[in-house]
Amino acid sequence: MSLPYAILTALLEKPSSGLELTRRFDRSIGYFWSATHQQIYRELGKLEAAGLIRALPAAQPTRGQKKEFEVLPSGRAALTTWASGQQDPKPPRDALLLRIRAAAVVGRDGLDEELRRHLALHQRQLAEYTAIEERDFAEADSPGDRLRRLVLRAGIDLETFWITWLTSALTETAEMADDESAGSPEGAAEAGGPEGAL
Repeated sequence: MSLPYAILTALLEKPSSGLELTRRFDRSIGYFWSATHQQIYRELGKLEAAGLIRALPAAQPTRGQKKEFEVLPSGRAALTTWASGQQDPKPPRDALLLRIRAAAVVGRDGLDEELRRHLALHQRQLAEYTAIEERDFAEADSPGDRLRRLVLRAGIDLETFWITWLTSALTETAEMADDESAGSPEGAAEAGGPEGAL
C-alpha cells in the first residue's frame, strides 16, 4: 500500500498536522494520490508507532492543539528504499467502463447522462490542475519542482485523455440513438452483442 509513502513524502516537504495533510491531499497531493481524513489519521498513528515519524513538541501546549508531525531518519530511509524500488503498473479498474460493457447487454438507459456527468467532472478537474500548474510551476527550475510538475502533467494528460474519450463516446452513443430512431437493423442486431463475448 502506497499511502504511508505519500504521507512520508508530504511530511518531508513540510511538517504538518493531520488536518493540514488532509487539506493538502484534497488540493495539490490529490492530483496523484487521494485519501480520506480517516485514512490519513489512521496511517499517521501507524507511522508514529513504527518510529518513522514523530509529533513535534508544541511551543506552547494548549488543550486541543493539533499535533504537527515530522519524518524521522528511519522514515526517510524507508521512503528512499521504497522510491528506489520497482512496482509494476496496475491494470485499470474503472466502474464506468464496466457499466458501458454492461450496457451492451442490458441497454443504454441512463448511460448518456452518466457520460455527460463524467465529462463535466473531468473538465472541472483539468481546469483545477491547469490552475495549479500556472500558479505553482510557472517557473519550475529546481529538480524537485520539475519532478513535481512532471507528476502534475501526468494528471493533466490523464484528464485530457478522459475528456477526449468521453466526447468521442457521447458522439458514438448519439449515432447509435440516431440509427435506432431511423429503424436501422444494425442497432437491433448489435444490442445483444456477440455470443460468448465475456
